[in-house]
Amino acid sequence: MNPNHTVETSPQIYARTAGLLYLIVILGGIFAEIIVRDRLVVHGDAAATAHNIKAHELLYRAGFAVEIFYCACNVPLILIFYKLFKPVNRNLTLLVVLFSVVGTAIESVSLLAHFAPLVFLGNGHQLSAFTPEQLQAWSYLSLQFFEYGFCTALVFFGFYCLAMGYLIFRSTFLPRIIGVLLVIQGLCYLVNSFANFLAPEFAKHFFPFLAASGIAEVSFCLWLLVMGVNVKKWNEVSIRPGRRAPTET
Repeated sequence: MNPNHTVETSPQIYARTAGLLYLIVILGGIFAEIIVRDRLVVHGDAAATAHNIKAHELLYRAGFAVEIFYCACNVPLILIFYKLFKPVNRNLTLLVVLFSVVGTAIESVSLLAHFAPLVFLGNGHQLSAFTPEQLQAWSYLSLQFFEYGFCTALVFFGFYCLAMGYLIFRSTFLPRIIGVLLVIQGLCYLVNSFANFLAPEFAKHFFPFLAASGIAEVSFCLWLLVMGVNVKKWNEVSIRPGRRAPTET
């Protein structure tokens, strides 16, 4: 055997693994945002929010754990994307990696504010110096800090979507319509985040458009998971002189 020979993983394995990881990220986000926070957080009512968190503490903790887990899944996911899209444009693919890594890091740190109410509403003796109303207010404010941290992360995910959409459009081995949809979603992320920073009332009205744009990442995820990539076209893009093209599995 040639000691210098390396066996390359099929792009279909990369694609379907990426699809599975992406599905975990999407389902994890739905669970954390809709099933946990939307259910337990009562907007404008710190006391009711605190009561819900204490009454459903395990669910609230699960939301934190799931979100941390899917943030971790973003790391191998973006590495796979680098392997898949590097032949299209290496520099732009690196930009995708950087935007995703920074966005994931910001989201992960912001999750500390999601966890903070569990500390404020706990039974630590040091909390006895504060009134229940103060602790409830701090808990509610911490969730607002989390929301703005998440909006900050979405700025970077917005630019990730723009770059990834362009890569897909240029790739030839994935449907161009997915690339177009991702660009639209990236623009919606950016508009939503900056609206929250600059014009919160407008952001409330814009949110339905942001939710609808989510079809882009869902489509991308399902296409990778079910269809994978067009291996023949991927090989045409990626093959270089002296390099052996991977085979489809």
